[in-house]
Amino acid sequence: MKTLDEVELCFPELLNSSCRKTQRPHSVSMLTYIILSSISLLTVALNLLVIISISHFKQLHTPANLLLLSLAVSDFFVGLLMIFQIVLVDGCWFLGDLMCTVYYLLDYIITSASIGTMVLISVDRYVAICDPLHYPTKVTQKRVQVCVCLCWMFSALSHSLLLKDNLKQPGRYNSCIGQCVIVIDYVAGRVDLFLSFIGPVTVIVILYMRVFVVAVSQARAMRSHIAAVTLHCSGKVIAKKSELKAATTLGVVVVVFLICVCPYFCVALTGQDTMLNAVAAAFVICLFYFNSCLNPLIYTFFYAWFRKSIKLIVTLRILQVDSCEINML
Repeated sequence: MKTLDEVELCFPELLNSSCRKTQRPHSVSMLTYIILSSISLLTVALNLLVIISISHFKQLHTPANLLLLSLAVSDFFVGLLMIFQIVLVDGCWFLGDLMCTVYYLLDYIITSASIGTMVLISVDRYVAICDPLHYPTKVTQKRVQVCVCLCWMFSALSHSLLLKDNLKQPGRYNSCIGQCVIVIDYVAGRVDLFLSFIGPVTVIVILYMRVFVVAVSQARAMRSHIAAVTLHCSGKVIAKKSELKAATTLGVVVVVFLICVCPYFCVALTGQDTMLNAVAAAFVICLFYFNSCLNPLIYTFFYAWFRKSIKLIVTLRILQVDSCEINML
């Protein structure tokens, strides 16, 4: 028979040095396990479909879709990292101090790269809507590739420096065995919070406010002159509609992103994470990770090419010769 103290310990055999499990209602723990597991599975599967679609079909190799590919890659890895978050539901870490630090490092890098990609998406739509004549020359495949690479490299470098003390001596801040804790310098943490969240979100909101105003004015102009459109100009109008639809779709992606991540970062910004009860903390965490699952669902509703690519992937038609040349638009 185990004593009550032993049951509450992460490592019952280490009575004097083991951490205690987080005290939560059993129903809350089980619900958190189920939700996080479901989100993790869906996130990995759906974003893998996006990655395969954009990578395989040549017609989808556009600058805007390259940004979606970067976002899908970060969301895919978020789905994988959720496995570690599931491990931490009871407050016990069983994978060692080094894996704990690596987990937090990868989490910070991927989250920062995802937010950076959101900024690039906002810039892309801003140029496409507000300066459409120069879009093909300003936003090229090569430039987007460079920007995406720089985004990931900056994220990896900055957070490696941020966690360098934790990387040098993993587990140095743990007070007991089974704990997964990292400590970041207060000033450095606030600078990182500004560079990784406050600054990017401000840029995203400003750019999309501008895009929204221009898109509305263009839509009104198109409706007022639709009767006067000639066959010669119809191609330009269709192209303009396509750009507006893309702006709307990615606008939805950005808004959903802000709704999902803002509660998490607001808690981090105010430092009130210890004031949250178990249910509130679980909700904030689930909402934060759920954003990575929502993006492919948004593509399903708004992008015909994604629905078509899913059918081709599920039916294994992508394994046929020259399937990458299939018309997707």
